[in-house]
Amino acid sequence: MKRWDVVVVGEIYADHVFSGFQRWPAPGEEVHAEHYLRELGGGAVNTACALARLQHRVRLIGLIGETDRAWFETRLHGFALSADGLRADPLGTGVTVSVSTAQDRSFYTYLGANRRLAEVLDEPSVQAELIAARHVHFAMPLPAELAKRLFPLLRKAGCTTSLDVGFSPDWLGDRANAWTCRAVDYFFPNQAEAQRLSGGDSAEAFRDWIVSMAMPHGVIKLGAAGAAAVVNGRLLHVAPPRIEAMDTTGAGDAFDAGFIDGVLNGESTEDCLRRACICGALCTTRAGALEGLPDSLSLRSIYEQTYGT
Repeated sequence: MKRWDVVVVGEIYADHVFSGFQRWPAPGEEVHAEHYLRELGGGAVNTACALARLQHRVRLIGLIGETDRAWFETRLHGFALSADGLRADPLGTGVTVSVSTAQDRSFYTYLGANRRLAEVLDEPSVQAELIAARHVHFAMPLPAELAKRLFPLLRKAGCTTSLDVGFSPDWLGDRANAWTCRAVDYFFPNQAEAQRLSGGDSAEAFRDWIVSMAMPHGVIKLGAAGAAAVVNGRLLHVAPPRIEAMDTTGAGDAFDAGFIDGVLNGESTEDCLRRACICGALCTTRAGALEGLPDSLSLRSIYEQTYGT
């Protein structure tokens, strides 16, 4: 039996979330937010907290500043998640300012200690933690050479894997990362990221790219239109539940957690997509990325209401 259900590794930030804007400001213009929140952030934190709330055994690995450790420990404890996998680094915790309307969001980011994350993943002690999991999720633009060292190690240990690189234009445009896309079990781009890879903005264009890459799975997040997956060259689409969105920060990370939850439970790809869409949608109903994350009971209830039993 593996020690962890999931190890989530990736970039970690202190988020400053401004939400509730009615429109984007013109250059030099000021607009006012309806809500402000200082919160733990980054795809790794969001996905790890979501999986922990769904009652999985989760290990979070990343880098922060030592002065922020007490804050991280206290906040993660609320999700029954330990901060023991977070290492202190003199560069300090990364910072992201998130600005969102009900339809979209933009980010302003200082990388901080995240610059050294790839170095840490080459350490034997960290790799030992990775192979102690049933599933390893990378919430980061994983360097190609590092991926070629890690994925064979993880596969040999019986770990399934997933990857969400976030909006990383350089990574998405680098052909050296094609091997990584084929090696990972589940790849989670959103529509804008998929367009950069496939050259088209439709789910069909993404399917054609997946087939051309000979990838085992591909999942595309379509926002309010739900999500789609490519299975053996076939496109499978799932609509999301109907909700009133307040803040889209972290919705894609919650989506990842819902899909991984289905994978860990041995569900079909369609069911994984449904769980993912529910988690992503519910995340948007509260300010910030963490407060709207569903527990297992909420997920099951919305699932039955939206898709039936």
